[in-house]
Amino acid sequence: MKIVRGIVLLSAVAAISACSDNKVDKTVDRGFDSDHLSSMTAGIWVDPNGCDHWIIDDGLEGYLSQRLDKYGKPVCSGAAPPGVATGPFKENSAFKDQI
Repeated sequence: MKIVRGIVLLSAVAAISACSDNKVDKTVDRGFDSDHLSSMTAGIWVDPNGCDHWIIDDGLEGYLSQRLDKYGKPVCSGAAPPGVATGPFKENSAFKDQI
């Protein structure tokens, strides 16, 4: 029984230690061709509900963020049919998609 308690305690300590205060700037692409995300060209992907999401395809990495209005509500503009991505979102890297 002591072994089980020890394993549970050790697991809890390991889980807590995994949480750290290391803040990572998520506005910077940290890949092979590092750029600030604001310098990349985004397109729009329309989800199955018809709402817009900003999309950037960097060849090796991809970025997606829901498009919101100034009040924080989803934008559902009908920029494309549901499930379709549109715009120049693949123009951000020298790495081309293999598919």
